[in-house]
Formats: sequence, structure tokens, C-alpha cells
Amino acid sequence: MCQYAINLENISYCYEENKVLNNLSIKIRPGEHVGILGDSGCGKSTLLKILSGLYEPDSGEITIAGTNVPEKIRERVALVMQQNSLFPLSIRDNITCGHDICEKKLWEACQRASIAPWIASLPEGLDTPVGERGNQVSGGQAQRIQIARAICKDAPVLLLDEPVSALDRDTGYSVLSALNKLTAGKTVVHVTHHPETLGDTYVLYRMEGGRLNRA
Repeated sequence: MCQYAINLENISYCYEENKVLNNLSIKIRPGEHVGILGDSGCGKSTLLKILSGLYEPDSGEITIAGTNVPEKIRERVALVMQQNSLFPLSIRDNITCGHDICEKKLWEACQRASIAPWIASLPEGLDTPVGERGNQVSGGQAQRIQIARAICKDAPVLLLDEPVSALDRDTGYSVLSALNKLTAGKTVVHVTHHPETLGDTYVLYRMEGGRLNRA
């Protein structure tokens, strides 16, 4: 096992002439849970896109789950975004993302994500369309579909980008309960404006000036 599940050294990233990340470094051990706080526009979401292999830094070194190759990083990371992150396909397709996943595993993931009873009540079940940008399901249902997707992927590193920010209080707590099942045993980076949604297991950092400082 690698000493660090996530190892960033002197990472910098610019949007045009605006330096969003400035020689940022962090080391996260396997199974560690990290919460990242900070003002809007400070670079938190950019950092997650680098951690997920969607963006490559302008400079610095990145190793995620033992690899620095973007394609392999994407295989070893699961990402749960804010709502409206669904494809205009069926619930099944949004969970499997085109991979061959057996029915039993699909339903087990839905059960852990707390959406199995709702899906079972639908006339088309897993083959129910979610609509354009998920507009045929509620925000809480969309988040649970993403959680089921991440459960099926079973990646060692889990990235969460404000997963309950757009939900009402009761739905938010329900989604957090499903997330707690997903994060057990995983290396987690959770970006949020609401530290009260994080459990006692989280080490908190604040993003300031393009760097991370212990909160």
C-alpha cells in the first residue's frame, strides 16, 4: 500500500492570468477524511478537478492512489458533485455509466444509497429516464443516484463537491446518511461551506491564497 493516497507537491494552476492554485501541497493517507473550506471562487472546485484527473496542473507533482497518469487517476477516483450532474439517460445508465454491472450489484448499491424503495415503486424501475440534467427527479434523488454510481465504482478515493448544498435540511441529512455509508474505509476529500455537515473523523483545511492551511 502507498504511504499516501493523495500526494500533491507545489501544484499551481491558472485560469488565463489568474493564478487559482499557488504552489499548493498536501499529503493524505489512505482512509483519511479531509474537509476543505473556503470562500466561493477560491479554487476548491478546481482542486477537486485536478484530484479527479479532469484537469492537469500547470506545474507541480500529483500522485493519486499510486499513479500520476490522468487516465488511471480517473479510474481510481469517484466524484459526487452538486445536483444537476446527471446524464439525460435512465437511472440505470446514470449508475453504470456504460459499464456491465449485474442487477444484484445495482440493487445493492441503490439500497446503500437509500433509493431502492423509490426506484422499485417506479413503473419502469431502473430504466426510468431522469430527464435533461436530471429534471425528472428531485435534488435528493439525483444526489442518491450519484452516490449509487460511486458505490458501484468502488474507487479508493472519493471526492465530494458540496453534495448537499442545494438541498433542503431534511433531504440534506438523508443524503449525508447515505454518504456516510459510502465514505467508510475510503480516502475522502469533501469540499463544503458547511463544516457542521462533516463528521468528527475529518481533518479540516481552509483554502486561502491558492494554498491549503489547517483550519
